[in-house]
Amino acid sequence: MLPSLKKEEKEYVIARVQEYFELERGEEMGELAADQLIQMMAEELGPFLYNKGIQDARQMVEQKVMNLDEDLLSLTRPAGRPKR
Repeated sequence: MLPSLKKEEKEYVIARVQEYFELERGEEMGELAADQLIQMMAEELGPFLYNKGIQDARQMVEQKVMNLDEDLLSLTRPAGRPKR
């Protein structure tokens, strides 16, 4: 069982896997087999997909920080007396 999926989400994914096998391969797949395939794929692919999500989030945060830094620099004002 995929711990992070709600019951409705799990049922949806199982149905999609069954539909894929039926349409693309002409094979019927039971719920248990689909669930086991999903579990295996989650275990094998999950860390790669998770790490990609973290990488994407990190790039987004770095861009936001860079923009924030530029915005803050634009707010600075000259200090001291003007030179004559």
